Amino acid sequence: MKFDSVFDFTVQSIILGAIPTDCMLESPWMKNIAVLVVALTAGVILSNDTASAQTADLAVRGGTIYTGGDETPFVGDIAVTADKIVYVGSSAGAPAATNNIAAQGMIVAPGFIDVHTHPESYVRSSVATERLNAPWLLQGVTTVFTGVDGFGEPAVAADHARLESQKIGTNVASYVGFGAVRELVLGKDARAPDGPELERMKQLVAQGMCEGALGLSTGLFYAPQSFAKTDEVVALAKEAARRGGVYDTHQRDESSYSIGLMNSVKEVLQIGREARIPVHFAHLKALGVDLQGQIPEVIRLIEAARADGLDVTADQYPWLASSTSLDAALVPRWAVDGGYPAMIKRFDDPGAMAKIRLEMIENLRRRGGAESILLTSVGRAWTGKRLSEMAETWKVEAVDAAVRILRTNVRDTIASFNMIDSDVDLVMKQPWVVTGSDGNDGHPRQYATFSRKYAVYVQERHVIDLQTFVRRSAGLSADIFKLDHRGYLRPGYFADIAVFDPERYAPRADYVHPRELSVGVRTLLVNGAVSVQDGKLTGLAAGRALKHTPSVGTCPQ
Repeated sequence: MKFDSVFDFTVQSIILGAIPTDCMLESPWMKNIAVLVVALTAGVILSNDTASAQTADLAVRGGTIYTGGDETPFVGDIAVTADKIVYVGSSAGAPAATNNIAAQGMIVAPGFIDVHTHPESYVRSSVATERLNAPWLLQGVTTVFTGVDGFGEPAVAADHARLESQKIGTNVASYVGFGAVRELVLGKDARAPDGPELERMKQLVAQGMCEGALGLSTGLFYAPQSFAKTDEVVALAKEAARRGGVYDTHQRDESSYSIGLMNSVKEVLQIGREARIPVHFAHLKALGVDLQGQIPEVIRLIEAARADGLDVTADQYPWLASSTSLDAALVPRWAVDGGYPAMIKRFDDPGAMAKIRLEMIENLRRRGGAESILLTSVGRAWTGKRLSEMAETWKVEAVDAAVRILRTNVRDTIASFNMIDSDVDLVMKQPWVVTGSDGNDGHPRQYATFSRKYAVYVQERHVIDLQTFVRRSAGLSADIFKLDHRGYLRPGYFADIAVFDPERYAPRADYVHPRELSVGVRTLLVNGAVSVQDGKLTGLAAGRALKHTPSVGTCPQ
């Protein structure tokens, strides 16, 4: 082999392992070459030197930079040209720029990645300003995941094309949903698929994966997904696994409704092992009075699986109240077999209703009683009221008040106060847990998950530090889900950049006022476009549909 220079010889020697690491670290010159080699072999070309000689489109000047990784934060500049970062480093070596954003005293971080969201009323709105996705942008979030809890449609390509053509404010990545697939083939029936039906379901999962889905999501707590046995889920998860996807789950039982939390965790891990797929627990928690304080055992089960080689991660929101629909919280699963009309028919049957009522009383106890249920659907006579308040107003028992509400609309949402600080804190400290809002209409976590995590758990209570907060809200999330050149402030990466004021970044939403926008994000770039400036939306809709690349040879060309 011929070498044109000593540099070429050195680079090739490092790549081949001919020069020991300790030798590389003895010389600053060798250190620099080693860093370059690492970048080249990772497919990232460090372009700071080149960028310094050119004028960038935009530069963020003088902020404290948290890269999204484990690097020590530093004060410096970031330069952007088009949709990419071209320079990250000291101000002294930074290029000139056409547009300069002063960030002295600010935190500069990668745009945050929300790995579990329900933003449909925004990104799918008919109103262009709603599609900017303001609740997330003003938290510093630049990417959201949709199709969670098993609800992602398998026609991923068509959905992505529609989102991009209508223009959206944040990037969107999607799952193919177990529930959506099951309903396309089986409807809402409480039965197992036959052979041809299972094959059709597998084909739909494969279609979603080949069209860019992140993986397979499930919501096995919800009917009709709850009717599926484990082997049915494994069969579909294998299709996602073949194509390099993740199994993301709102697990079957976070409480004591059916198989219990510990057995539910074991089922998730079983699915991961049998399907040979990375598993991700959505909104990991111990829900309800029967399970409070049992998170250490959940963590023990997950850590044991990780030690055995299973790739297991989770996300979490920093709120003590969960959110779900009133029927999911209180009505037994068998009573919703066949959907909403079938449930109402059972309500009208005195024999069936007597049995339903007894089970609803027990489910309400699990949730901590009627005082722990806050009714959150928008625009209802009971919006913002506790279930106990409505029972008193109507002079009925709490369960009967719930049935009265359910007769008007099966999807009324609630906030359910059923978690404790020690459990939330312990989950947050785990190195494999990232931030996910589960943000849905009516719960403040939609408007204030990242800002609350910073204000309460970093600044006020010191559960985690700022670098951990940034890493687990950006870089680690990108790593888990293999987002291409996202989640870090590095040359060659997409310019999703958040600039926020460490003294002012805070939530404004609460349970009574869930739609108040967070404050403190000074500037936000989405794919290089300034989407927030001086704390206000600019109106630019620069979001893109992010497509997962399936494993080579697993999809039609």
